[in-house]
Amino acid sequence: MTEKYDVIVIGAGPAGYHAAIRAAQLGLKVVCIDKWINKQGEPAYGGTCLNVGCIPSKALLETTHKFVEASTEFEVLGIQAKGITIDVPTMIARKDKVVQNLTKGVAGLLKSNGVTMLDGAAKLNAARMVEVTLHDGSTQSLEGDNVIIATGSVPVAIPPCPLQEDLIVDSTGALDFQKVPKRLGVIGAGVIGLELGSVWNRLGSEVVVLEALEEFLPMADKQVARETGKLLKSQGMDIRLGTRVTGTEVKKNKVTVTYSNADGEKQETFDQLIVAVGRRPYTENLLSADSGVDLDERGFVYVNDLCSTNAPGVYAVGDVVRGPMLAHKGMEEGVMVAERIAGHKPLVNYDCVPSVIYTHPEVAWVGKTEQELKAAGESFKTGSFPMAASGRAMAANDTAGFIKVIADEHTDRILGIHMVGAHVSEIIAEAVIAMEFESSAEDLGLTMFAHPTLSESLHEAALAVSGHAIHIANSKRNRKK
Repeated sequence: MTEKYDVIVIGAGPAGYHAAIRAAQLGLKVVCIDKWINKQGEPAYGGTCLNVGCIPSKALLETTHKFVEASTEFEVLGIQAKGITIDVPTMIARKDKVVQNLTKGVAGLLKSNGVTMLDGAAKLNAARMVEVTLHDGSTQSLEGDNVIIATGSVPVAIPPCPLQEDLIVDSTGALDFQKVPKRLGVIGAGVIGLELGSVWNRLGSEVVVLEALEEFLPMADKQVARETGKLLKSQGMDIRLGTRVTGTEVKKNKVTVTYSNADGEKQETFDQLIVAVGRRPYTENLLSADSGVDLDERGFVYVNDLCSTNAPGVYAVGDVVRGPMLAHKGMEEGVMVAERIAGHKPLVNYDCVPSVIYTHPEVAWVGKTEQELKAAGESFKTGSFPMAASGRAMAANDTAGFIKVIADEHTDRILGIHMVGAHVSEIIAEAVIAMEFESSAEDLGLTMFAHPTLSESLHEAALAVSGHAIHIANSKRNRKK
């Protein structure tokens, strides 16, 4: 017998479970299908983000940052904490507990909102018919008035670096090391590579990052990228740009990597190697030939600005579609689609999607970079404020970085905000709100911020756009084209 639903959601990561819950809140009959199995062999909702992405990596980053603070930075504060050690298995076990609690929480949210949950693999056929192969091997047929594809992404594999047990791993394997590798290689200097490299670098591993691109963090503002690279290198990370890996060999529990750069072919040997060269949309065995859903040239599900596919009544959201692979972007797309199915008219503002790198200091930005505006021939002005001039940052002994505001030269409307520093993953929300409401730099400068706070640095940067910053000597307007 075929069960019929108003909405069938395929995937229970951030995009999928947000879509399912919002659709159910709007009174629709919803089923959410997910095939994730955790270490305990149990269904685990939450997708990559909760299971092997955002959450576990941040748990490790928080733990290792606290370890570095206690080991090397407390003394200047008058705190004597000698002989600090790290118990890696305990750290990993705590990370797993955090993940388990949150995935169970997602399942609880779906259930409490009346969403039917099916644990298995889904395949979309013609006319919005979905066949589900459950974990016990049985199958179930569903029919949906609407289908939302939210199957997420998986790590990109590269031929020179086939995964091998605990020696050559992807981002998932890098979350489960049981001891600190003496020498760790990381292929890829993107967000994932830098975050995972930071985790093990902080615990004493000699980390070498091999990046094929000549430019560091090309998606970020160049000033931010330069500052970030400088800070990470000062922490001991060896970041090598223009380095293309051509092969690996495993011998005696060591990994030898062959790579080429401007100086020719070279080799490095590591105790372990992390392959972190990006992620790709996950669509394996998802679509039948007659589903009506098309993929683009890069393998993403093709959608328009409203996340509609070419098949009537079928939508796709999150990492499986165009745009940045960010959990919060997928969340908003999932909610938008659910509300549009229910007859509402929401939109996602893709000009206001924040990005964050959770190294320390953190890196965050929203909107246009200087290089993008210059390429477009737009006139703009900037204002910057160094964290070293922040009273709260000085009090916390955490003064690295800066905040920069970019505004239109003529209208003063904020075009982008870029920052490096402690807790900027939280401060960036203020920037997103300002841009969402189309604020001018003057608007932000006229807004009262609590003192002393790190977010005051955003206030001062906004004032600096017009040369009015209070805590910068000789603040001047900085116009650019």
